[in-house]
Amino acid sequence: QVQLVESGGGLVQAGGSLRLSCAASGRTFSRYSMGWFRQAPGKEREFVAAIGWSGSNFYYRDSVKGRFTISRDNGKNTVFLQMNSLKPEDTAVYYCAGGRTSYVMAYRSADFGSWGQGTQVTVSS
Repeated sequence: QVQLVESGGGLVQAGGSLRLSCAASGRTFSRYSMGWFRQAPGKEREFVAAIGWSGSNFYYRDSVKGRFTISRDNGKNTVFLQMNSLKPEDTAVYYCAGGRTSYVMAYRSADFGSWGQGTQVTVSS
């Protein structure tokens, strides 16, 4: 069974930075795409970023391009989300997600079958 555990959330002022981490276990990490999603209060969960199994392919939502960077360390079974120039509208619970199918680039919610418990990110103005 896949387990995903996020860490690194917190409270930061606008313009600041945070780095989220997600430690994975339960399957061969290097075979699957990984992603980050977020959900703000009263809103639906939305895609933030995804990375392919080898770390060579990326997808980002438009509003975070140039500010957020997704990366992975297949040797440590961990995916990261570096968030710079944070804005109050980035405030949400951030979820790590694991792709359903090996060697397939996942970027839609339906492409992901494993989810972490979420970590809160709050950006104050």
